[in-house]
Formats: sequence, structure tokens, C-alpha cells
Amino acid sequence: MIIPFENKVWLASPTMHGQEITYVTEAYETNWMSTVGKNINEVEKAIAEKVGVTYGVALASGTASLHLAMKLAGEAIYGQPETGKGVLLNRKVFCSDLTFAATVNPLVYEGGIPVYIDTEYDTWNMDPEALEKAFEIYPDVKIIVLVHLYGTPAKIDEIRAIADAHGAVIVEDAAESLGAFYKGKQTGSLGEYGCISFNGNKIITGSSGGMFLTDSREDAEKVRKWSTQSREAAAWYQHEEVGYNYRMSNVIAGVVRGQIPYLEEHIAQKKAIYEKYKEGFKNLPVIMNPFDKENSEPNYWLSCMLINQEAMCQQVRGEQEALYISEPRKSCPTEILDMLAKYNAEGRPIWKPMHMQPIYRMNGFVTREGNGRAKTNAYISGGAVGKDGMPLDVGVDIFHRGLCLPSDNKMTEEQQDIIIEIVKGCFQ
Repeated sequence: MIIPFENKVWLASPTMHGQEITYVTEAYETNWMSTVGKNINEVEKAIAEKVGVTYGVALASGTASLHLAMKLAGEAIYGQPETGKGVLLNRKVFCSDLTFAATVNPLVYEGGIPVYIDTEYDTWNMDPEALEKAFEIYPDVKIIVLVHLYGTPAKIDEIRAIADAHGAVIVEDAAESLGAFYKGKQTGSLGEYGCISFNGNKIITGSSGGMFLTDSREDAEKVRKWSTQSREAAAWYQHEEVGYNYRMSNVIAGVVRGQIPYLEEHIAQKKAIYEKYKEGFKNLPVIMNPFDKENSEPNYWLSCMLINQEAMCQQVRGEQEALYISEPRKSCPTEILDMLAKYNAEGRPIWKPMHMQPIYRMNGFVTREGNGRAKTNAYISGGAVGKDGMPLDVGVDIFHRGLCLPSDNKMTEEQQDIIIEIVKGCFQ
């Protein structure tokens, strides 16, 4: 008999080591409590060096980093906007579809129109074939927002080749993938503009915070200026363009600074969790979230699983509720997540694709076979497939059959063994 955990097993919570409080105390005792100070300087230097770029600008969040990256990209391509208007006003931008809304919202802040690119099964990231098809439909697009989902690098070489062929730049959302590598280079250094997050559940954290990464001194200086309300170098407060209150606090930077030495340790712990799940589920009709073993090494931020289609029980999801019918030797994400919650463990559904979100349902969506809007509806209702026999909407399929497992690196092996048994029990 399985007994509920006395203390909740989390999906991913902060793992603190003690050094963090030393740097926070230093900020307090020296009275550098605002958005300047030694902690910020050291974090910018250390993260840039670790990722392999020349400059880092510490910001209030990963979302702030993405926003300023979009502003930079827009101005580089289209020039400065009229006062009071977004730099991407009415411009279409290609975006990963299977992601969190924070990837997409920043380009909307600048007036841009997201066009969503379907997912591929090999890495659960943007499908290069769908991206190529998107350029056939929207040849004037010049910006691609690329995500490395759950810490797994996307197919950068293929996407880069397509971007270069069409004169497009890549804004790299590496919020979830700090420490992950693609062909020997860290994510965050692979696009024209790199963005990472130190949110409370990330691989290292400051409780909040993010960073913009670049090899361009000019871009770094622009982001630094914009993030401090675009104050000019005058003795008084002089402003010649719109600015933002986006700088990281020196206190938050103290936490990040104390976390940085433990990045590789956290990744090793996350990898051990992934491998243990993979071994524990080897006789179940499921697979773990995949990655390109030849070219990439994830940071294993979240361990996820995908249930084989033939092993799915009936499941229907509405806007805020889900229903399922339990069947012998079958299960579904809703049943497994309900069972985990019953035993005081936290799981989570896969990100709901952006083109399915009510706010973005009318935006363009492209699969490898072209415009995917009508095909998506066909797949949801009837399981339509394309010429290659694969679902026409891969992101919806992964959302329908996948879930994120408890991946907290403070979880004990005994606790993970129990979680594995809970999941196995759902297929009995």
C-alpha cells in the first residue's frame, strides 16, 4: 500500500546551498539594495563566461530579456518606430508553438503578430520542415523566436540554415535550458539574441530574474540603457526614448551569484532523475522526452513522458477542466496527474500549444504540410494524419499524451521509486 508523502514532492523547486545568503547579506550590509552593486556585476560576468558569450545584462526576469531582445531585433531590421508605437507593429514573427506564453507575449508588447510553427517529435521543439513551409507562406518574416523546451536543445543547425537563407534572425529563448549544449556550445549563445531565466523553478535561481546574452557590445549597452528607463548620460534625468524598469536587484543577484557554482551539480542530479524514470518505465507503453544524442546534451530540467497512442484511455480536455475514462492497462495524463496529486506529488501537463490558447487562436499556425488551422481541428476530433502517417499537429498530440513528472533535485531515490510505482499502477 502506498502512503501519501508527508512532505510534498515538487515538480521543480529551488535548491539552496548556503552561499546565497552570504551574498544577500553582503548587499544588505553594504547598503547596495537597488539595481546596482557587486552582485550584479559578478553575475553578469560569470554567466556570460559560462555560456560562452561576451556580454550579459542582468534583468528582472526572462520575460524582460525576451522583450528587449524583440525590441533590438525589430529595430535592427525595421528601424526605430514612431513615438508611442511598437517596433514590430503589425509585423509577423515566427514562434515556437509548444511553449509557455512568456515566450510569445513580449513580441506582442511591441505590436508583433505571432505565427506559430508546429513541433517535431525528435526534440519536442520547432519543426524545421514546418519552418521552411512557413517561409513559403509568409516570405517577408525576418524574426524567429526559438525555444529549447524543458532544457532540450532544438535542431539549431537546420533552423539556422533556414533562417540564413531567408535573411532572418533568431531570438533564442533559453529560459529553461541554461547549461544545455548543442555541438559543444551552450544554449543562449546560438542565436543573435539569447535570453535565460532565473525564476524560482529553473535549474539555478534567484527567486526571479533573467539575463540578456550577446556578443555585441552595442546591443548590451542598448539593453542596459533601456532597462534603466532609458536615462541619458546627463546630470539630470534626461530621456530621449521609451525605457523600462527591468534591471535585476542586487539582492536577487546575490542569490543567483551563490547558485552559479552549483549549475553542473544540479544538471547531474536532474540527469539522474531522468535516467531513473527511463529505467523504471522501460516495461510501460511510454517514452521519456527525447533529445538528439549525437549533437546535444540537455540540462534535464524537467523529466517528461509521452504515453503510446494505443495505451491512451479516453481523455477530453476543455478550457479549464478535463475528463477521462479509466481503462485496464491504459492511462492518460489526467489520470496520472490526479494520482500523483492524491499522493502529494506535483506533476504538470505539457505546455498547451500557443495556437490553442484562446488569446492566440486566430493567429497563423503552420505544420510541415502548410497552413495548419483546419488540419488541427481535424486531428483533435478525428485523428487525421499527414502523408507521412504522423499527426498533422504534433504539438497538440504531445500535449494530449504527455506530462511533466516530479523532477525536483531534492527528491530522494526512495520518493522517486514510489512515484514510479504510482505511475505503473495507472496502467494496471
